[in-house]
Amino acid sequence: MSTPDAPRRFGVITLFPEMFDSLACWGVTGRAHEQGLWALSLTNPREVADDRHGTVDDRPYGGGPGMVMQAPVMDRALERARERVGSEAKVVALTPQGRVFNDGLARELAKEQALIFVAGRYEGIDERFLEASVDLEVSIGDFVVSGGELPAMMVMDALIRLIPGALGHGDSANEDSFANGMLDCPHYTRPEAYRGAEVPGVLLSGDHRAIARWRRAQSLRRTMDRRPDMLTWQALSQEDRALLKEWQLNESE
Repeated sequence: MSTPDAPRRFGVITLFPEMFDSLACWGVTGRAHEQGLWALSLTNPREVADDRHGTVDDRPYGGGPGMVMQAPVMDRALERARERVGSEAKVVALTPQGRVFNDGLARELAKEQALIFVAGRYEGIDERFLEASVDLEVSIGDFVVSGGELPAMMVMDALIRLIPGALGHGDSANEDSFANGMLDCPHYTRPEAYRGAEVPGVLLSGDHRAIARWRRAQSLRRTMDRRPDMLTWQALSQEDRALLKEWQLNESE
């Protein structure tokens, strides 16, 4: 479990460590890094390769296209990453066959003080390394990218946002889309009128109770429209059901 004063420790095993500079330098994650809320250690498998060429892959048994990252090299890279991040670190590999990443998994992983992410390349990593050395495989969706670096960065960004103090407002992470099982409501700022569209009057009313009710209704409506798979009628409160029925009635008129 994490402690309030200790920075979260992230390690990444990657052939392209330079890609992770953006996390430590820009935006929310960059500011959190400057504040000492999280630390990053990068391990390139080529550092522990057997030959002077830094070979980390070989042809797959059984034939087929592409190359496979070798288990012995990856195990040595993991050992070095543990030396840098901590022996207790949970190991997460970014793979297409992994558990699909969502807000619930983000909050689960955010409880860990130290995590090591394994970003594979080529056709993948030798299955023996994944079975013996990896605690969890994670996928960011049903599509293919060139390697695990961008998925790892996305997961890390989501986790860093959940670190207390990383966001400017303490409630920001809890009000984002998916945080409460629904999509977020629409947001508006100045000017009040733009291209013929005006800010909804309730947001200008100063009635905080009415504004909260409107935002909840819009969140429900947006989720019903765009991601109905996220809504379970039985799990909705009585007020949420009333808001949905009210919206559906207004739409039918």
